[in-house]
Amino acid sequence: SGGRDSIALLHAACRSARAAGVEVVALHVHHGLLPEADGWADGLRRRVARWARAGWPVRIEVERLVGRPAAAESVEAWARRERYAALGRMARAHRCSLILLAHHRRDQAETVLLQALRSAGPAGLAAMPRERARDGVLWVRPWIDRAPEEIEAYARRHGLRWVSDPSNADPRYDRSRLRLQVWPALEDAFPALETALAQVARWQQEANEGLQALAEIDLQACSDSLADGALRLEPWKALSTGRRTGVLRAWLKHRLAGHPDTAS
Repeated sequence: SGGRDSIALLHAACRSARAAGVEVVALHVHHGLLPEADGWADGLRRRVARWARAGWPVRIEVERLVGRPAAAESVEAWARRERYAALGRMARAHRCSLILLAHHRRDQAETVLLQALRSAGPAGLAAMPRERARDGVLWVRPWIDRAPEEIEAYARRHGLRWVSDPSNADPRYDRSRLRLQVWPALEDAFPALETALAQVARWQQEANEGLQALAEIDLQACSDSLADGALRLEPWKALSTGRRTGVLRAWLKHRLAGHPDTAS
């Protein structure tokens, strides 16, 4: 994005890549939503070009989105979905095996709180995984357990400059409203808020893994063959309500496995 966290991660990745003898491909997604966005893209191209001239193994791709959110769709949700889709396309085009994302511990804590306010269950409260393999690519958040202050210290130590997205200060967006209006009061009352909520995500990730494993076992007992897609109702109805729900989720996951644009 050109913000502090992504610039710091790109810088750290380039330093590590040079030592390891691998190449870094940076992707900037131009959402087409703000007039400043053209300047951000140009500035990132110039920065990466300077690093490349200095011998760093890095290049940059810029993808401008052409669509717009649907009438009733959240701008945040649309932008997030399109960014991840663009990252997937970039990884396939350049045969990347690893995608690094710059989310940190406070991002994780905010996500847990937002999910709780949306009445999310274990999967939602698990928030963002540290790593996930999908379509032959490993998606990793190396700084998910790092405090944002550590990232800012790194950026300042290396003299990095970054852009400030005005939408981050726009209370129309849920995360911005939480960050500006709610988080300071909560943190003042509960100083360990960030670490506590990040720990909630870790516990929920473990719990969700167990629930998914149980659901797969139950699904096997409720179907003669996953290939035919049929559920047997009698063994399914014999399960508890929670386990029935788990079976249905596992069944849908298998049914949608061949439709990556629908499954998540």
